[in-house]
Amino acid sequence: MKSSADVQVDACSVRLVDPERVASVNARMPGADDIVDTADVFGLLGDPRRLKLLVALLDGELCVCDLAAVTGLSESATSHALRLLRAHRVVAVRRDGRMAYYRLDDAHVRMLVDLAVAHTEHTDAIHPERSEP
Repeated sequence: MKSSADVQVDACSVRLVDPERVASVNARMPGADDIVDTADVFGLLGDPRRLKLLVALLDGELCVCDLAAVTGLSESATSHALRLLRAHRVVAVRRDGRMAYYRLDDAHVRMLVDLAVAHTEHTDAIHPERSEP
């Protein structure tokens, strides 16, 4: 067992090392509501099933039935996931009679998904949360 003498705590010896840089970062920091909304979007992307839907939509719009087939989800689960994504303006819907066709909402979403997938394809993640004890 470690004693308190064995534990080294990182601490700043001064309140601000680079006050100009801190001021610059604070000046461009989004507002609290925007930070929360952005974190919500990343939370949506953090679910593998929803992310699979978004990756499927990189090729263009698909109906709920086709999205269910591509992702292996039930149509009900697909619709539920799409409702969440739509509520956060990650996907958009076009209705044609009783059919609903979904697409990525805009180029920002496409870029976000493309970059996330490209990042994981070009890195070897360590995943300490998945390792055996």
